Amino acid sequence: MTYYPVNFVRLVGIVAILGSLGLTLPGLTHILSWLTPVAAVGLVFMMIGALVVHLRLKEYTALVPPIILLLLFLFIVYGRFVLVPLA
Repeated sequence: MTYYPVNFVRLVGIVAILGSLGLTLPGLTHILSWLTPVAAVGLVFMMIGALVVHLRLKEYTALVPPIILLLLFLFIVYGRFVLVPLA
């Protein structure tokens, strides 16, 4: 089992929380609506990193949640940049 430094794990957690706030708060407050697709792009990269880590550790059963989240975030990015672009 590979262990990661505590500060790295905390950083990943903070980035995940900020990404989730970036996805939800602009829609709720109607302020900085451009932040939603940008946060989704950041979370796409985060899920790609999670997939790489799980593949390196040969944790194949742990690949399902990051793949599902990756697809959801890609859907948000596609919807916000292509289907309904911001004005």
